[in-house]
Amino acid sequence: MLGAVLPVPYVAQVPGPTYNTLGDINGTPIITVTGREPNDTSGNLNLTTVGIPQGSLNLVRAVQGWFDDEVTVVPREQVYPSGKSVQETQAENRQAFLTSEQSARGAALAELGYPVQVVVQGLPEGSPSTGQLADGDAVVAVDGTPTPTQDALLAVLQATPPQTAVQVDYTRLGVAGSATVTTGAAQEGSGSALGIQVLETPYAPFDVSIQVDDVGGPSAGLMLSLGIIDMVGDTDLTEGAVIAGTGTIDAAGAVGPIGGIPLKLVSARDIGAVLFLVPAANCAEALANAQPGLPMARVATLDDALTALGDLRAGRTPAPC
Repeated sequence: MLGAVLPVPYVAQVPGPTYNTLGDINGTPIITVTGREPNDTSGNLNLTTVGIPQGSLNLVRAVQGWFDDEVTVVPREQVYPSGKSVQETQAENRQAFLTSEQSARGAALAELGYPVQVVVQGLPEGSPSTGQLADGDAVVAVDGTPTPTQDALLAVLQATPPQTAVQVDYTRLGVAGSATVTTGAAQEGSGSALGIQVLETPYAPFDVSIQVDDVGGPSAGLMLSLGIIDMVGDTDLTEGAVIAGTGTIDAAGAVGPIGGIPLKLVSARDIGAVLFLVPAANCAEALANAQPGLPMARVATLDDALTALGDLRAGRTPAPC
């Protein structure tokens, strides 16, 4: 039969696995807290995914998928943009996930009231700060001049000649420290450099790391933020319930739309979720693909999500889509 072997320019998408951000994957915790004891948590805060079966899609399977409520058939270019290989697209999706981790961490710590500081995000090879500063350090001052912002740090370094030994005051996991760094030359303009990558982000006296190897794209951001808040905040967000959801998040806590909402609702139904958190911009699509017995809450911000969970704990109905 020709249709059984004839490839078509479409891709099938199916409900993917869900991961409890409060739990682990094959023994590796999704969220790890270093520098303080994480809270004892209960229940689930599951991020949801979309799966793509391996192999080319033929005409027969494409037609079958169009009539299957638990399969979505989309143009191949919607998943793998023209001119990019599968590997290149997967790499971009993975980078988007790593960026969403950073936003999820920042949004969660900001929600918990931790102050914004200049935090080290990496040290390139050959950095003059190697062995002196580390990822996660908050840079407090250079040679006695406070550096509460990136601009303040840059101003100090621009006024410092290269090859100058400077004292860098920092906070590491809540403990104050200082290091002497001999500066290098700035890559652009005058002045010197510490050889560190930094970001203005909320800083806490502990470290939060995220490990999810097989997920790409930014849509896990909301559920990762909620997982962090549950593990280091002062409220048991679930009280033992199974919650699922999806949505991007930015550092300010705004929740953005994602793709694959019909399939993610199926995944949530299959794990017995009692509530699904839906990005506000996805509500119309979610309502058109509602799953029996799965309430949905509309969330436009991280605060909305926390309010929905609070309503659920109190026995109230969260704001619906």
